[in-house]
Amino acid sequence: MSAGSPPAFPRPSPVFRAVGAAIALAGELSLLGRRPPVVAVRRELELVVRRVRAEASDVVSLLLTRADGDPAGPELPRWWPGAHLDVVLPSGRVRQYSLCGDPARRDGYRIAVRRIRDGAGGSREVHGLGEGARVRVRGPRSGFPLIRAPRYLFMAGGIGITPILPMVRAVAAAGADWRFVYAGRGRDSMPFLDEIGGLDPSRVVIWADDERGGPPSGEALVANAPGGGTVGYLCGPPPMLAAVRSAGASLAALHVERFAAPPVSGGRAFTVELARAGVSLEVPADRSALEVITERLPDVAYSCRQGFCGTCRTRVLAGAVEHRDRALTAPERAGTMTICVSRAEGERLVLDL
Repeated sequence: MSAGSPPAFPRPSPVFRAVGAAIALAGELSLLGRRPPVVAVRRELELVVRRVRAEASDVVSLLLTRADGDPAGPELPRWWPGAHLDVVLPSGRVRQYSLCGDPARRDGYRIAVRRIRDGAGGSREVHGLGEGARVRVRGPRSGFPLIRAPRYLFMAGGIGITPILPMVRAVAAAGADWRFVYAGRGRDSMPFLDEIGGLDPSRVVIWADDERGGPPSGEALVANAPGGGTVGYLCGPPPMLAAVRSAGASLAALHVERFAAPPVSGGRAFTVELARAGVSLEVPADRSALEVITERLPDVAYSCRQGFCGTCRTRVLAGAVEHRDRALTAPERAGTMTICVSRAEGERLVLDL
């Protein structure tokens, strides 16, 4: 690990101005109050961990590049602020990580990952990757796109900085009106503070809980909106999301990316039968099928837990499905479901698990 080496993507590049111009001029991206559909990208790349760098306590960034001598050359597919990669780890686990570097750098993708000590193991596995390790990635793709707006309020909590940082840079380069609040337990836990130092300090608030007596309230966050018509972008832990939602009535729209699965809303209890395992499980009204199934079958593949990546797609052998995803096509819905968000339309489903 090279903690003292320079950042992989230390400075904004001209591409951020191009992104800003797209925000300002592309009317088709003016989707205030609506979340555009996620477009699946069926692209898989074999990449190499070129650099591992400590960014904060329990946070490392990885620079992923093509292998030397790759006949495809060093240039990687283009991405835009808010995009992420599906990373297929050596164990077979699939995890999603936001791209947090410079979109102009077509020779490498940067991701950053916080180690979750009591998590499911994906973050610990990433922290165990060394320089030279090979990983497969899918994408890039975006479920958290940056859209046109007259004003922006960006809010990030801890590792939630990863999708937000390229957005702030793009909007700043475009000359738009923006503010940015970055919160965390303490400065030692907050990655990329050095890069944030290069932004206009009059537009940035660093909120370290240990310096301010606790986390910011939703009102304190939203109070930084630069004026009417402000669109909020937020990535952070569930309490931060809940606080901003309760206080964000003054925002024209609020776009969020979650650390965790959203709570189940309007669910009904049902029974799910796992045909190959030969067991039936009860799914309560307030839990997802994925959550219940992984207690019995922990190796079931999943990633986003929000219904937009399709990793947990499972064949349905019997029963009607209440589809809640944004990943499957109509033909796919005829015989499969995303078990992270979709539910039984009746009392029972039989799945090919």
